[in-house]
Amino acid sequence: MDKTSTGLQENVAGLLCYLGAWVTGIIFLILEPKNRFVRFHALQSIVTFGGLSIASLILGVLTGGPLLFIYLALRWALGMLTFILWIVLMVKAYQGQLYKLPLAGDIAEQWLGKA
Repeated sequence: MDKTSTGLQENVAGLLCYLGAWVTGIIFLILEPKNRFVRFHALQSIVTFGGLSIASLILGVLTGGPLLFIYLALRWALGMLTFILWIVLMVKAYQGQLYKLPLAGDIAEQWLGKA
């Protein structure tokens, strides 16, 4: 494993990109100018958990009225999805895998290619 500009092993930095969801993704994107592994995981974290946060906010605004049960069920499912992705992505990054989610990973790779 390579070291990063932060002095961390790249697998540890990759895990930390996901630890605080999109917030730590932004932090590591700023702190790590060169390491593609860390930058990929930082970007994927921003896209994945930023998108899930926005979806959760939208569902929160919509919660109420006659469809309350449906909105609550959707928020619960979204929360479970977020938790499962959070664990899986941290484990995969720590194992040194460049694990790419279908949509978020593609977006992260596109942004990484332009950076």
